Amino acid sequence: MNILNNLHITAGAACAILLSGCAGIPGQAEATPVARAVKFTQVRSAAIKVEYAGTTFLVDPMLAPKGAYPGFPGTVNSHLRNPLVDLPMPLSEVIKADAVIVTHVQHYDHWDDEARRVLPKNIPIFTQSEEDAESIRKDGFTDVRVLTTKVDFHGTFLSKTAGQHGSDEMLAGRGKRLGKSSGVLFERPGYKTVYVAGDTTWNRFVEDAIARYRPDVMVINACYGRLVGYEGSFIMGKEDLYRAYQALPKATVVASHMESLAHCTQSRRDLRDYIAEKGMSAQRVLVPADGESYSF
Repeated sequence: MNILNNLHITAGAACAILLSGCAGIPGQAEATPVARAVKFTQVRSAAIKVEYAGTTFLVDPMLAPKGAYPGFPGTVNSHLRNPLVDLPMPLSEVIKADAVIVTHVQHYDHWDDEARRVLPKNIPIFTQSEEDAESIRKDGFTDVRVLTTKVDFHGTFLSKTAGQHGSDEMLAGRGKRLGKSSGVLFERPGYKTVYVAGDTTWNRFVEDAIARYRPDVMVINACYGRLVGYEGSFIMGKEDLYRAYQALPKATVVASHMESLAHCTQSRRDLRDYIAEKGMSAQRVLVPADGESYSF
């Protein structure tokens, strides 16, 4: 029966459904369905693709060629032009998506002029607030929606998660420039739950999201972005990767937003060395190169 293939369940669980128990298969009485896999692709910087239950989401598209923009004022290495690298795949391939999620519009590394130019004006776009949505509508996009909790898109539930784009001290001094940021959670019965934390430090919002949703996959922007004149970072780094690894002992943790912007001070090699130093499982902590994909 096709129901077995569609549900991706174990032999014992199939017998339980079809025959209300199956005494002939020892050790299977307590078997439960395995969550279906989702696909993750690291595009470049914070731009990623999440293929979830047959729907492809493009998150935080910065699509311009290498060196298109000046560095962010007040950040380290601001004399360098961004992005530092080109896209790892043709632009036409990057924009093949069913919907776009923009965690915040204020910074071009999450929503840039090239994305405004090349994305179809009728593609569904999800934003963190009505203010961000209105900004995108002014660019001519006709289907812009605001994320709340469990917004249904083709059977996948999207939820906005809170973040804080820097320490309390940074927000007190540079809050207008840092702005508000968010993350997004992907859920659907029978599928793994994916939490994309977005541009944030490790704080109570991240801890609350982990405790509430217990995601199977957590994607962290882990580049350790730095401001001139401030200690610490306004985006998570290697120690936060370790916190997530400890907080979610069964989850896969993915490091994104690496080696593409001048203010990103932590490299993939830094992370891999730290992962080895801490004895973290290389199967559970992933540091993808641009263009690399995984199925979880």
